[in-house]
Amino acid sequence: MLLWIAIIIAVLWLLGLLANIGGGLIHILLVVAVVVLIFHFVRGRTRA
Repeated sequence: MLLWIAIIIAVLWLLGLLANIGGGLIHILLVVAVVVLIFHFVRGRTRA
């Protein structure tokens, strides 16, 4: 689930960067995507 969220955020970041929309908010999306990916890999694939 976290991986899909990170992918969606990264795609939104890329679209915003290419369309030059959002200014600094676009780079915040990239940082959030990276944090979610790191959290996903640190947490592992354990399921409750």
